[in-house]
Amino acid sequence: MMEYDIALKELNICTNTKIIIGDLYIKDGQIKHIVKQPNRSSFNAEKSINLSHDFYVIPGMIDIHTHGTAGSDIMDATFKSLDNIANTLPTEGTTSFLATTMTENIDKIENVMINVRDFIESNNNSGAEILGINLEGPFISPKKCGAQNPEKIINPDIELFSKWQHLANNLIKIVTIAPEQPGAIKFVEYLKNNSITASIGHTNATYDETKKAIESGATHATHIFNAMSGINHREPGATTALLLSPKVSTELIADGIHLHPVIIKLIFKIKGEDKIILITDSMRAKCLGDGSYDLGGQMVRVKNNKASLDNGALAGSMLKMHGAFINMRNFCNIDLLKLIKMTSENPAKLLNIFYRKGSIQVGKDADLVILGKDFNLVMTICKGNIVYSSL
Repeated sequence: MMEYDIALKELNICTNTKIIIGDLYIKDGQIKHIVKQPNRSSFNAEKSINLSHDFYVIPGMIDIHTHGTAGSDIMDATFKSLDNIANTLPTEGTTSFLATTMTENIDKIENVMINVRDFIESNNNSGAEILGINLEGPFISPKKCGAQNPEKIINPDIELFSKWQHLANNLIKIVTIAPEQPGAIKFVEYLKNNSITASIGHTNATYDETKKAIESGATHATHIFNAMSGINHREPGATTALLLSPKVSTELIADGIHLHPVIIKLIFKIKGEDKIILITDSMRAKCLGDGSYDLGGQMVRVKNNKASLDNGALAGSMLKMHGAFINMRNFCNIDLLKLIKMTSENPAKLLNIFYRKGSIQVGKDADLVILGKDFNLVMTICKGNIVYSSL
């Protein structure tokens, strides 16, 4: 009889369609067996974790937009920083993520491409898996730069991007672009033709300019409402076009700072659970508290969990994925399976990795999170390894 590595016993197992009570078995980093109760069977496991019906196991959360945490930033371009980020994120329920860049000098961006590529190829990370790169700059609007450095912004450049993608060994999965910038529409078409997600963000585009970009292949919105032309009754702006398009998925920072809870409810009512992806947009100050920190070469002040530049612009967040999960539940009174869509299933589908991540299913990676009473986080498992536990 096969001996499994880990058995999670007698808890609520959240599949992508329903919640069942049973046991879940892990072997070689994958979900190998699920046994429903009361049809009890006995299987051997090296480590057996006996829980109760107060506990839930959900798919690991996927953060497609994070700049860093615990003193480290993706732009540091070092193995040490990536390792720190990858091993800290599981403490908030994140089991995989996209390394997200900032608008910086070309050579610094290229160093990030090389560093992320080499780190992934080294295959020595036991924490959250880096799934690729989210290129948030520099192809954005100086009028809506937010905490990005306006002096480093450049127009969309297919040749330069192609060089970066080559350096990264095709790891760039999402690119933020402002549709009104010169060459933007051709760039969107290029991204679509190369199966890269074109995300509209940091933009002052009109409704019509945004709609044209969507028609040309843009399918995603970078932190909806933030750093984009807003809703006006005479010029609907980029935000309206993104909200109304059924083709567009939207990132949402559910910290109650970037978006008022009522606006979050509005977004959910319009887009629904199938088109929302919860993100953190976190920076290196997360987990460290109040103080002054660097973000993309600019000084960020953190006070009372709010990060901003001296000019008042919000500069990333202190938000954790589990916090976003809980906030979304509280703001919108959303059930568990819908929350899972927004933290696991939807990002996995966006990145075309739903065949191996994003839901609890036999044969998929054993990226799992165990929640206790009131959905508090008690354990995170990355590819079959318990990397965080409060039990």
